[in-house]
Amino acid sequence: MKNKKSHKLWERAQNVFPGGVNSPVRAFRSVGGEPVFIAQGAGTYVTDADGHEYVDFLSSWGPLILGHAPRKVVKAIRSAAKRGSTFGATTRAEVDLGEFILDRLPFAERLRFVNSGTEAVMTALRLARGITGRQIIIKFEGCYHGHNDALLAKAGSGLLTATGNIAEASSPGVPEDIVRNTLVLPLDDSAAFDAALKKYADQIACVIIEPVPANAGLLLQRRAFIEYLLTSARAHKVLVIFDEVISGFRLGFTGYTGRENLIPDIITYGKIIGGGLPVGAIAGSAEIMDALAPKGPVYQAGTLSGNPLAMAAGLAALSELARHDGAAYSYLRDLATHLRRAFAAEIEPLFAARDWRIQLVQDESLFWLSFRKAANSETVRTVTAIEGFSAKVYAQIFHAMLDAGIYLAPSAYEVGFLNTAMKKKHIEYFVSTLKKIVQKLPEKISGFN
Repeated sequence: MKNKKSHKLWERAQNVFPGGVNSPVRAFRSVGGEPVFIAQGAGTYVTDADGHEYVDFLSSWGPLILGHAPRKVVKAIRSAAKRGSTFGATTRAEVDLGEFILDRLPFAERLRFVNSGTEAVMTALRLARGITGRQIIIKFEGCYHGHNDALLAKAGSGLLTATGNIAEASSPGVPEDIVRNTLVLPLDDSAAFDAALKKYADQIACVIIEPVPANAGLLLQRRAFIEYLLTSARAHKVLVIFDEVISGFRLGFTGYTGRENLIPDIITYGKIIGGGLPVGAIAGSAEIMDALAPKGPVYQAGTLSGNPLAMAAGLAALSELARHDGAAYSYLRDLATHLRRAFAAEIEPLFAARDWRIQLVQDESLFWLSFRKAANSETVRTVTAIEGFSAKVYAQIFHAMLDAGIYLAPSAYEVGFLNTAMKKKHIEYFVSTLKKIVQKLPEKISGFN
């Protein structure tokens, strides 16, 4: 595929931005090669600077659940823009969207809009610490919560035994004093959680988790584990935060929280509620949320919070999702079922004589290609269970799919997203293309070394 215009843009970008990008994964470092520059999107397609069209299975990392430039969302943005792009003041638009969301989330009484998922998580952590008067937070390895300093931490060698740091920074520039108050535990490990509570219970403000971890693979957790976290944390007066920035409004309107009827103290949202524009939110009970300023003492502010363009786009998008008793979600489930059945029929038989295989992992309209040793049938629930050869296999598949006009996440550890602009023919093209690619790949894992 000739990408002269993307190549020239890439050369220019590297003289403007660190690494040529404004978010690291866009640089294609995980898959190799140069990134394609996207010029426009329509429905389920994106077109790059050189005019190549792709079926988009990334959906801007999740928020475009209705596809690109849906008519009603574009109309709402245009209408709002004519009235002004930002005021730094209260507007009807934020009240309208806030009421629309809370009317449909029976487990939430108050909401605060912010500008991103990262900012939502940052606010949730401060709120939890402010309410409890405690400092330590628990996160889980394999869950991503944005680039907050406190959560850019990894487990230290002396986890739960050291008298100094109980975690190590995972990025330069993160002070030791901050990650000293972060515990990093393995997913799907109740014993580790018990040990943390036993040792630090009276110092732990909160535990934060993606109930559907979707940033280091799709690491589907046992409901019993999530339920255990809630029960144990509350027994020790530790607040629980669900990061539903990805899963919120994607696994049905009420997300994981409503679907499973497992209610945390605070929920963070993002992605879909902005209709494609930057937005984030935190939600919870009136008692908890009213601790935020100006009602309470925990400070949070943002000039662009509740931005009228994002509010208008979000209301238009969520209104579409709520129409006809959530018919959009039923349609997405049909697509997901079609993908699962086509994968089972066309892809799984290809691995009968191989020592590796591809496992399709799904939750509603989220999916992930997990690469497994043939003899390993266990579900991948932790980041450490991801096979070491995954990145090399995926890189070959990614570029072959790109050449065939299918746009996936440029990383083996990121998930794919279906959207309502897709049709079954797009799913079938995805599967048939993947089949042709797999048939040309090495039969042995050693072939990827």
